[in-house]
Amino acid sequence: MRKILLFLLFSVAVFSVNAQELNCTVNIDAEQTGQPNLQIFRTLETQLLEFVNKTKWTDKEYKNQERIDCNMTLVISQYDGDTFTATLQVQSSRPVFDSTYDSPVYNYYDKQVSFNYKEYEPLNFNMNSFGSNLVSVVAFHIYTVLGLDADTYMPNGGEQYFEIAKQITNTAASSNFQGWKANDGTQSRFRYNDALLSSVYKEFHDAMYQYHREGLDIMSTNPKDAKQKIAEAINKLKGINDRRPNSFLVRTFFDAKSDEIQAIFSGGPQVDITKLVENLNRMAPTKQTNWAEIKF
Repeated sequence: MRKILLFLLFSVAVFSVNAQELNCTVNIDAEQTGQPNLQIFRTLETQLLEFVNKTKWTDKEYKNQERIDCNMTLVISQYDGDTFTATLQVQSSRPVFDSTYDSPVYNYYDKQVSFNYKEYEPLNFNMNSFGSNLVSVVAFHIYTVLGLDADTYMPNGGEQYFEIAKQITNTAASSNFQGWKANDGTQSRFRYNDALLSSVYKEFHDAMYQYHREGLDIMSTNPKDAKQKIAEAINKLKGINDRRPNSFLVRTFFDAKSDEIQAIFSGGPQVDITKLVENLNRMAPTKQTNWAEIKF
């Protein structure tokens, strides 16, 4: 874990401020079906890879080095004809200025993924109509990745992308697939997107910007100030936790950040972390193993 901090403090590289779009790996795991070597799974993996990386998701122009690194792992548990039941793990990261380190930003485990697919069926996205649940699920997460990435570079920079994810949600809600409606549970795509756009969670966007742009991005030049800014950003999330204890949005943040936070505050220049550790234990009690490793 301490290697993360060393990368932040001593490694040097140059990255663009406007990192957007995707450099995404896609993996399909079909072991649970008992037929993992079927050609249809390889075809689907190839089609998804091309769909995610070759679709133009925004109206901006990007260079290769500006793309957002991400990973999607689709674990298929059931397969019957053209009907699939699966889970989807989506992760993304963004580069830290003057560093070779990539900071994890998004780590979402989507348990509500079922879809219909025929081999070689085109994967086409239209935000104004619902065709394929798989396409809608993937597009939802892509726009969420774009939004969160933008939040780390500009205050409330991701709102336009979260609004597109909302439009995808509203359109898909007309289907019978789970994850798109208010009554589909507390850990659904609907709930996550609703929180991102709700004023109840406004501190989240401030914290994302301060943590990354005012914290991590100055780590190589002023590590003590960077750590203080990161601690302040994390402490801002307490307001959300006070209003919405154990919120899905905050839990997903710590799913991405717990190892990084542990590493940042377990080495380098000392800052006062008494309040930070207390708040971490309240906001993310399932990560107490991480917080116990913060020694000073």
